[in-house]
Amino acid sequence: MTGIKTTGEKKLMFFSGRAHPELAEEIAQELGVGVVPTKAFDFANGEIYVRYQESARGADCFLIQSHTAPINQWIMEQLIMIDALKRASARSITVIVPFYGYARQDKKHRGREPISARLIADLMKTAGAHRILAVDLHTDQIQGFFDGPVDHLFALPLLADYVGSKVDRDKLTVVSPDAGRVRVADRWCDRLGAPLAIVHKRRDKDVANQVTVHEVVGDVEGRICVLVDDMIDTGGTICAAADALFAHGAEDVIVTATHGVLSGPAADRLKNSKVSEFVFTNTLPTPGELELDKIKVLSIAPTIASAVREVFEDGSVTSLFDEQ
Repeated sequence: MTGIKTTGEKKLMFFSGRAHPELAEEIAQELGVGVVPTKAFDFANGEIYVRYQESARGADCFLIQSHTAPINQWIMEQLIMIDALKRASARSITVIVPFYGYARQDKKHRGREPISARLIADLMKTAGAHRILAVDLHTDQIQGFFDGPVDHLFALPLLADYVGSKVDRDKLTVVSPDAGRVRVADRWCDRLGAPLAIVHKRRDKDVANQVTVHEVVGDVEGRICVLVDDMIDTGGTICAAADALFAHGAEDVIVTATHGVLSGPAADRLKNSKVSEFVFTNTLPTPGELELDKIKVLSIAPTIASAVREVFEDGSVTSLFDEQ
């Protein structure tokens, strides 16, 4: 006989960066594992040091890092952690990115612009990632930027079931805040059995985050409108869309988004908005100043944990969302 046979079993190890440890702990609890102890700190000049305090040799490693502010620091830390796992002889490295940084820069609008979402995928691949697991990417095409498997998870079942349990579905209208979200809004309509409306908007191409709402397409008068989006950053787009709905006679407006980026003037805009409730998931940590009664944060941890288990057991991640 040539060679050596081994009877060792597969081993799952779960790692976390420092960006959003609360979500990592929730996922670990769902999986029934502990987060691998990691020594991580910043040198005086800002360089990042990482060392795992357990051996990862031969293990299927799952590394979570959500790209929250300061986004560039946490992306760099994740890349360093991937490299450390590669050099520690991990059997496989699955990168969990609840919120994928630079996702809005997924194409060139004008000449001499980067496609930064592709760059992030290239960096992860170069660092040593074998697979990416992400939640509600800004556009589906980002999956094609990574040269390897990408598991795209959806928060729609979690968000839609929550909204559907709170409102009178006979009065519910699903609203897309722009043409780009219509496909997602259609899925909401199918799940909740509600009609669709669209807010038509136009951005100022020379001013970031500047939006002018023009009109509402669809019947919203006297209706409970749920605005569905993938992320809310400064809140300008979604609050302007809500104002347009109220101006067209909407009885109430609920806003849902997977990712609550909530930067800059978002806190004041959400506080002062006529929207009755903002519903997010915890893919990103919610700023302390936004712990308001009108903000509801749902946990995405069970969804991510189920996907991790399917990947580890060579199951089907798609089966988790077949009802959609």
